[in-house]
Amino acid sequence: MKKVVVSFATVLFFTIGVNGLVWADDISDMKEQIKQMQKTIKEQSAQIENMQDKIGQMEKSKASRVKTPQGMEERVEALEEKVSQPGTLKSYWKDGLRFATEDKDFSLAVGGRIQADTVWMQEDSAVKSAVGDASDGAEFRRARLYTAGTIYDNIFYKAQFDFAGGDVDFVDVYMGAKNVPYLGRVKVGHFKQPFCMDDIYSSKYITLMERSVVQALTPGYDLGISANSTAFDERMTWAVSTFRNTDSFGTAASNEYNFASRITVLPVYEDNGEKLLHMGLGYSFINPEETLQYEARPEVHLAPYYTDTGAFAADHANLIGCELAGVYGPLSFQGEFIQSFVDETGGPDDTYFYGGYGQVSYFLTGETKPYSKVEGVFSRVRPKENFSIEDETWGAWELAARYSHLDLKDNAIDGGIMSDTTLGVNWYLNPNLRIMWNYVHSNLNGVGTADAVLSSVRIDF
Repeated sequence: MKKVVVSFATVLFFTIGVNGLVWADDISDMKEQIKQMQKTIKEQSAQIENMQDKIGQMEKSKASRVKTPQGMEERVEALEEKVSQPGTLKSYWKDGLRFATEDKDFSLAVGGRIQADTVWMQEDSAVKSAVGDASDGAEFRRARLYTAGTIYDNIFYKAQFDFAGGDVDFVDVYMGAKNVPYLGRVKVGHFKQPFCMDDIYSSKYITLMERSVVQALTPGYDLGISANSTAFDERMTWAVSTFRNTDSFGTAASNEYNFASRITVLPVYEDNGEKLLHMGLGYSFINPEETLQYEARPEVHLAPYYTDTGAFAADHANLIGCELAGVYGPLSFQGEFIQSFVDETGGPDDTYFYGGYGQVSYFLTGETKPYSKVEGVFSRVRPKENFSIEDETWGAWELAARYSHLDLKDNAIDGGIMSDTTLGVNWYLNPNLRIMWNYVHSNLNGVGTADAVLSSVRIDF
């Protein structure tokens, strides 16, 4: 038994001894590995420090080569001081080239618009016999340059001239004062008289290439004085003017004075104009020198006049216009009805002419037609994304349709009755450039019909 115990103890001691030797060898190896790793870390740290020194030397070398020209800092400081001085105009772009002082007391805008139109037109033989042949053609519908601005904060001016047609015509040429107590903005000069939306709506923003045929009954551009303002947090606008009839050069063609006025209200205005309802009323008293005449082309500028009363003796005329417009997201509509009550000289005192139109448009790309609460008209369309081949964006696309009617026939005057249907597609590449396509079907009552296809490229700046 003792032998067994001794043998077991001997085996156990031997085993422990062998394992102890193995563990001792493993610890020795681990210590050697740790020393080797510490050596490697030390070498890598030295390399990193060496690289950091080289980077620092390179940056110092680069800085030493780029030296500020002598006196540059002083010149920059002088320029900054000069620009910040009162009265210095700073230039910027806002739908065109603009200049303004820091306090906005003085401002200047220079720009213009170019509108190049092409038309293909076909008429019935009866229409050709009645009003003349309308051939295909092309023209610069408008080619305008202008300057406008403010002086001493409260004085404003504009001088705009149209070079289309081979001569130079006055368009908007006026001066005035703003913030006049009770009157708002007062201006004197050559401008469109306030009467209806379709007429005072800028050609830069009109939905179809031409305004409706009811424009024949509106006062248009004349020389006069006007006042306009807003009320009830810009939910209402009003404007009044007195004027004399002028030719296209701003020269008075009559010694008689006329009157025009317009008032608009916004019973609904939500979501910053994405939902709105506009209502308006216009009145104008026309006091001709001796004769009055109403005439209209179809909604094609290169076409001849289809309706024409000819010049007839008249004592005066009263014009009344009603307007309704609205926006609901990408959908918009507008319509107007205008009446002219004429007192003929030596003839009937109840001669009656009228016209009206209804128009609707829809943005396929989701834009909303903007509305100016100050002027009571629609304004510039801004695509959600401008056209860019590189970015694969395509601007804004709009579909539009309008029906218009004009009746210039009453009592002994037979100026004709005309109805137009116009369809349109607008491609807004950016806020300043668009391409337009129109189709016009015109019906001259009792005579025949005509059809036209039109295109236009229009830019303003």
